[in-house]
Amino acid sequence: MGAGGQRLPRGARLRDPRDFQRVNRTGVRSASSHFVAVVAPTRAASEVKLGLAVSRRVGNAVARNRVKRLVREWFRRNRSGLPPATDWVVIARSGAADLSASAIATELGRLATR
Repeated sequence: MGAGGQRLPRGARLRDPRDFQRVNRTGVRSASSHFVAVVAPTRAASEVKLGLAVSRRVGNAVARNRVKRLVREWFRRNRSGLPPATDWVVIARSGAADLSASAIATELGRLATR
């Protein structure tokens, strides 16, 4: 049985490179030891969207996909508590693949409250 209703909706993801550039250019950055979060106002009404940047420096494909999956899961669960009408770009730094799911959630939670 799949994760059907448990997924982050496709419309809640940033996919266009121009959106990533806009968020990186106009957003406010906050950093932790394993992640950087860039938050910018969105053009959409009240949607909160997520974009991910996980480079090869983080690890092999399996490690990168795990980090992305866990960040998307945290975002899906906490989306309603984030400021409305914002776009988020989360950049994973090296060492993020070594974190547990709860450690990733804790770091991202701290970034979200800054």
